[in-house]
Amino acid sequence: MTTGDGSKTIHMPDLNEQYHSKHGALQEARHVFIQMGLEYALEQQPDLGVLNILEYGFGTGLNALLTAIHTSSVAINYTGMEAFPVTQEEIDAMNYGALIHEEQVFQTIHNIPWNDEAVVNQQFKLVKKQMTFESVDFEADFDLIYFDAFGPRTQPELWKLSIFQSAYRALRANGVIVTYCAAGQVRRNMQEAGFQVERLPGPPGKREMLRGVKVM
Repeated sequence: MTTGDGSKTIHMPDLNEQYHSKHGALQEARHVFIQMGLEYALEQQPDLGVLNILEYGFGTGLNALLTAIHTSSVAINYTGMEAFPVTQEEIDAMNYGALIHEEQVFQTIHNIPWNDEAVVNQQFKLVKKQMTFESVDFEADFDLIYFDAFGPRTQPELWKLSIFQSAYRALRANGVIVTYCAAGQVRRNMQEAGFQVERLPGPPGKREMLRGVKVM
């Protein structure tokens, strides 16, 4: 389906859910994950030479694409988790690369075999891991988490306390987690897991989003 800014997303009729905001997939990803996540993390830790990012819900690869083309002096190691990778047909239907004139980068991201680390460009390494959120067992390996699961209305099990506890353990001190969701129970679960959580203005069509920090 086509969203409000002209970018495509995938609609899941069995869940009555789509991968991105119907108001605009590109503008949602840029606001939530790049502006409020990546740029904030870089501002907070300006001396980092390498930024390690973990994405919960790799999906269409949109967040990875926008991160790969972000101009910064910092090298990025990006781990994208996805239990159910999208099909080649679904990838071919996405128009992000064409819209932002980065089709080659988009195709490179999707041509990388699952579970193999590869270089996308000079400053961006990617590994896509086919795994569930429940199986996360990283220990202080990441500086930033993009939490981009389907919403708690349709898949509440992806937003429970234990998921955020493992996300908290996966982050280093002062690490950041961002998500488009601002539901009260999600915020409380993040806080109980240990995050210092703030509500932030959301992307078009959504009043608020959440950002958490692992304050040590």
